[in-house]
Amino acid sequence: MTTEATAAVKLTRKDFVTDQDVRWCPGCGDYAILSQVQRVLPELGVPREKIVFISGIGCSSRFPYYINTYGFHTIHGRAPTLASGLKISRPDLCVWIATGDGDGLSIGGNHLIHILRRNLNVQILLFNNRIYGLTKGQYSPTSEEGKITKSTPYGSPDHPFNPIGIALGAGATFVARSIDVENQHMPGVLLRAAQHKGASFVEVFQNCNIFNDGAFDYTTDKENKLDRQLRLENGKPMVFGKNNDKGIRMNSQMQAEVIEFKDGLSEKDCLIHDETNPAIAYMLSQMVAPKFPTPMGVFFAIQKTTYEEVATEQINTAKKTRPLTIEQLLKSGDVWTVK
Repeated sequence: MTTEATAAVKLTRKDFVTDQDVRWCPGCGDYAILSQVQRVLPELGVPREKIVFISGIGCSSRFPYYINTYGFHTIHGRAPTLASGLKISRPDLCVWIATGDGDGLSIGGNHLIHILRRNLNVQILLFNNRIYGLTKGQYSPTSEEGKITKSTPYGSPDHPFNPIGIALGAGATFVARSIDVENQHMPGVLLRAAQHKGASFVEVFQNCNIFNDGAFDYTTDKENKLDRQLRLENGKPMVFGKNNDKGIRMNSQMQAEVIEFKDGLSEKDCLIHDETNPAIAYMLSQMVAPKFPTPMGVFFAIQKTTYEEVATEQINTAKKTRPLTIEQLLKSGDVWTVK
């Protein structure tokens, strides 16, 4: 079947489900993420043979087995490297990277920041469970200070990485966050990421119920989540709370603060979210519970030339001007005579 004929066929979620047994622990948040990705892919209108999932090492990195598309299960932290090579050679493909807080921010941290700064047109999903799950419960780059694990029996002495802050600092042109259990929120974020032209980075809070159960309970607790999450909407005031009676404003010291709508304060006093403003995006990335509600949604989104656009143009130019023979090639640059 040709690509054109395949594209004309309306795909469904079932078309992206493989015959592989899903080998995650029962109750793992990865199941929910997988389900939402499979739900979004048909909406892209891209044939399955044009979609590729690439992963490194970790629980999240089994993703390519469970998506009925092409895929690579690569080595620890190097998924961005493989994705870069593939995207440059085949810019027509829809490329996704599935990584974790260990795979993507520890051994793969250098690779991650460079694919973001280069702005390749790929979607990066970073599953953040704040622990090493596959290797049975060591602390990770996002584990909180004082975290007691098998590798830190007296508590982690490290300051944790902020994935959103790293992505913004590396120059990502699309940065967002969602949660594994938010099945009404995540699809919208994933769709926005897939439709963005450039490097899309999505952090997903993912519960590891075996080695770090309840890591995000403060944010996801059904009774209190409306008071503890800030849903970001471009052009809308930053309002939250069960009764939409709280908000975020900039105080006189140009710092974010939580306000309650009383004593004359209202929605009009709240900061308006602007996805194109890097200062607002960074401010949001630094808003950490319990002092602040946890921001969810799109932090930052701008358009910029992609790496493969420039690379393709250079390759085409080189093809037109390249030397025709080996002799011409050898004599085309800096040469010297040996006597």
